[in-house]
Amino acid sequence: MPEPVLIVLHQEHSTPGRIGHALQARGVPLDVRRPRFGERLPETLAEHAGAIVFGGPMSANDPDDFIKAEIDWLAVPLAEQKPFLGICLGAQMLARHLGATVCAHPEGQAEIGYYPLRATLDGRRVCPHWPDHVYQWHREGFDLPEGSRLLAEGDMFRVQAFRHGPAAYGIQFHPEVTHAMMCRWTTRGHERLALPGAKPRLAHFADRPVYDGAVQAWLAEFLDAWLGSPRADTRPGRGAERVTGAAMAAGPCAPG
Repeated sequence: MPEPVLIVLHQEHSTPGRIGHALQARGVPLDVRRPRFGERLPETLAEHAGAIVFGGPMSANDPDDFIKAEIDWLAVPLAEQKPFLGICLGAQMLARHLGATVCAHPEGQAEIGYYPLRATLDGRRVCPHWPDHVYQWHREGFDLPEGSRLLAEGDMFRVQAFRHGPAAYGIQFHPEVTHAMMCRWTTRGHERLALPGAKPRLAHFADRPVYDGAVQAWLAEFLDAWLGSPRADTRPGRGAERVTGAAMAAGPCAPG
């Protein structure tokens, strides 16, 4: 039997959505844990194929014990070089673990709805085909961690996807969202639709049939590559993209 993927969720009734369905369709079992409610994370991923930390309404900057514990725990997949994926909050936790700043947009903007995405050269080495719009639900972003590779960028929050080391990925957007999840989020979290930059509820559902097919195709391609733990060449001068100096200052947390 294949090793399970560890699924880390942050609310009592959260699900891994489309990602969970895609993994199970590939015959991969799910080991679902919710540290916020006292469930422990494993000391090693030796018996897991990888780990995915999903999003949530909290911030990676919150003082809660479970937030700090999850951020610290990320040393496990990084040290063992096991496939790791952080989504939204999970990506922000990974960025914080790696020493990057997580903060709100300097102009108070939020990305809630579908927004443009541009893959970098490094991103197309991971997946040749990226969607040009993705579903977002956040008002915080992060700078690119030192030593990481930028895979995709956006207009409002520049860092949208990155890789650190051979097998750890962080993405700001939500490829896991199903139609039912979108209904729940836009109903229970309706107050966030009034934030600056957020799209109105009707736009979420009007945009979904336009953009979701490309998101679904990208996710299938990404999961196949991710589960295979490709060991990409991370040496300088090999065509991989580094973002340092002035380019780093373009992140959402840069002053000015």
